Amino acid sequence: MDKLSVMNAFCRIVERSNFARAAEDLGVSPALLSREVKLLEESLGASLLTRTTRTMSLTENGQLFYDEALRILSAVDQIEDRIREGAGEVTGHLKINAPSSFGQVVIAPMLPNFLDQYPDLRVTLSLDDRVVDMIEGGFDVSIRIRPIMPDSALIARKIGTIRQRIFASPEYVAKHGSPTSPDEIVRHRIMGFLFADHLTTWTLHGLDRIIDVPLDPAVRVGNSLVLRDLLISGRGLGTLPDFISDAEEANGTLVRVLPDYELPAPGIFALTGSRLGLDARVTAFLDNLTEALRD
Repeated sequence: MDKLSVMNAFCRIVERSNFARAAEDLGVSPALLSREVKLLEESLGASLLTRTTRTMSLTENGQLFYDEALRILSAVDQIEDRIREGAGEVTGHLKINAPSSFGQVVIAPMLPNFLDQYPDLRVTLSLDDRVVDMIEGGFDVSIRIRPIMPDSALIARKIGTIRQRIFASPEYVAKHGSPTSPDEIVRHRIMGFLFADHLTTWTLHGLDRIIDVPLDPAVRVGNSLVLRDLLISGRGLGTLPDFISDAEEANGTLVRVLPDYELPAPGIFALTGSRLGLDARVTAFLDNLTEALRD
């Protein structure tokens, strides 16, 4: 019995709460995993999992084995990473989760150079504007854009900050005018990002005051690039992050509305599992992403 392999398989089963999903992650059959767990329990002389047709839970011995297996695997990972980094090797399979528009506008352009740097690395990039469970999804790193990150077992590293401002097209402003104060925003047609914390309230920070503007967006979309295109087409006012708006503002397809006001600046956070904090693949990706954000 390959004890490290069995430990890794057992931990994946616990994290995924399902033999079939764990087997898919590991590229083996559920029957093989079930057999390995049975052999493990027989070798230990103790039951590790309590299974019914619908649920699975850890026994007391199972919790002990899981905790200690995580510690041992983490130590092995760190040793391997130190050796790989010393040899300049980044290999294996890196699974990344990120918001759709951020992935398309920021991550996608940096990927070709990143892949050229590490030709032996396999990459899966999943884009989703909803918050996903990165452990459940089997991701090595998840990029999230939030004002703050709530406490969790995950490791959060802030790698940047985003500015959120209000925009409209020159055509919209020419036809409908531009609000001269936050109080006038409600007179305009509002386009909103469906998953934004500020969908129905814009908390605007000005030079001398902070004001909450309650809203009922006429149009709500689940992708910031779609929102950008609606604003460019002259359909109303809306907020955009700087990684989307900067190019449009520079070429004149969008103009700032109430330029003395901005929404709170959310952070760009990279989340990793505790066992993956020193993973060479994650480190290489985040180094490249951080450099892309500086550029």
